[in-house]
Amino acid sequence: MVLDIINPRQVRGKAIYESNNQIKRLGSETYKVKSQNGNGDYDVIKTNVEWMCSCPDHTYRHVKCKHIWAVEFSLALRETVEPKTTIQGLDLQSCRFCGSTNIVKRGVRHNKYGDLQRYVCKDCGKKFSFNVGFEKMKASPKVITSAMQLYFTGTSYRNVVKFLRLQGVKVSHVAVYNWVEKYVALMGNYLDGIKPDVGDTWRADEVWLKVKGDMKYLFALMDDETRFWIAQEVANSKYKHDARSLFRSGKEVAGKSPKKMITDGLPAYMEACEKEYPSAEHIRHIKLQGDRNNNKMERLNGEFRDREKVMRGVKKRDSPSITGYQLYHNYIREHEGLKGRTPAEACGITVEGENKWITLIQNAST
Repeated sequence: MVLDIINPRQVRGKAIYESNNQIKRLGSETYKVKSQNGNGDYDVIKTNVEWMCSCPDHTYRHVKCKHIWAVEFSLALRETVEPKTTIQGLDLQSCRFCGSTNIVKRGVRHNKYGDLQRYVCKDCGKKFSFNVGFEKMKASPKVITSAMQLYFTGTSYRNVVKFLRLQGVKVSHVAVYNWVEKYVALMGNYLDGIKPDVGDTWRADEVWLKVKGDMKYLFALMDDETRFWIAQEVANSKYKHDARSLFRSGKEVAGKSPKKMITDGLPAYMEACEKEYPSAEHIRHIKLQGDRNNNKMERLNGEFRDREKVMRGVKKRDSPSITGYQLYHNYIREHEGLKGRTPAEACGITVEGENKWITLIQNAST
């Protein structure tokens, strides 16, 4: 992205951008830009419509000031240097064993829910099929991933079964649960090795849920800029829980600590932030308006609450439903607040293919 210089304010904004330590990034939509006459800082905040600045030039003349131009130059540079990780679909045109493209079709394997083409490599002589990640499964990859998509978008196991029966696929709700359990664990282990490029402002909050009918609390840690769900854990109590393990997990997943931490006034967060993120600014007085609200975190809680109502609770603390929804939220679900991107894409991780479930499962299996 390149910005053409078209007016004096843009020229001065470029000068600010090129100076050291003039722009402080607090989040994807919040910046502080130093005043050039030494009178402090100006707040540059993105609204639903446009950028707003607290400087007199923008406030009284309603023009795009040099501070907004400076932020846009900074954003343009960030887009060009942002690290990218691409998870590609497997190459289905070469031998799985030797990589040769000298392959030919060799019969069809008749499966209960469809036929599977088999191939033979003329170079190494091995026979194989392109069914990576779904070997020995009675149902096809499309059926399995469709079931997972339905489940994590809010459909119960039994209603997933009813939908599949309309497609001519007869499976039990137990089979669907086994698919979810198997592939959530598989994808989770694979994605643990990929570090998301999260921002410097994180949020934490908790929401109650039922585990075997008992009241528990799901503590979650999320990046403010990308909405990437960094870490989660289930606790027996809200007020007696030690959140240090959650914050420690966040550091391990992201490979760094945040510069700003936004929570409510729960004492567990205060102690955890002091111990695990001692250099971070801790904002624990939440307001309804401005950059000190916790609306993004409440939205995540609402997502999980909608899912939990359908489940009517979970059977165990480490349920694949919880881990799976975290995976779905980060890598599959597109967010309007991210302009139709997933949190993973906002973190520089792109999952290719029309069916991202299949792409993730195949890569995790290899």
